[in-house]
Amino acid sequence: MNIIDVHSSRDIETVANLAQEIWNEHFTPIIGQPQVNYMLKQFQSQSSIRKQIASGCLYLLVKQNSRNIGYAGLIPDNGKHTAQLSKFYLLKSVRGQGVGRELMHHIEELCQNRQITRIWLTVNRFNSGPIAAYRKMGFIQTDAVVQDIGAGYVMDDFIMEKRLSSAT
Repeated sequence: MNIIDVHSSRDIETVANLAQEIWNEHFTPIIGQPQVNYMLKQFQSQSSIRKQIASGCLYLLVKQNSRNIGYAGLIPDNGKHTAQLSKFYLLKSVRGQGVGRELMHHIEELCQNRQITRIWLTVNRFNSGPIAAYRKMGFIQTDAVVQDIGAGYVMDDFIMEKRLSSAT
């Protein structure tokens, strides 16, 4: 597995294409096609990803044998020694094979190198597979939140967090 930092237009396009595939397959049964379309346009389009990177979000592209298989997004808050794991998505064909665990280990190392001691995320409360995976990786649920994201849509999420061992 190879994990690369996303900066180039080509990598941004690759991430946006992965988002289309993963979101349409995974989230449509949970939140419906209209909200998937809205969220892809608002948060996972090439222009949105480009803006997120410009504002400090770290995007990672995951490859396996030169095949693009997933991506992650991390928003560090160095002042608070925290980071939001805002994106963590893998193709269905590679889930359950340890790829997520390896990606999380890479993210934790990145965080520790930046003196980040806590990673937090939001996950749809009806997204049972990822919730179980996050728990296996050491995350605990700390809260629940319903956020208005516009156009009459909300994100109905659990907040989960993981404390990291002392930063290196």
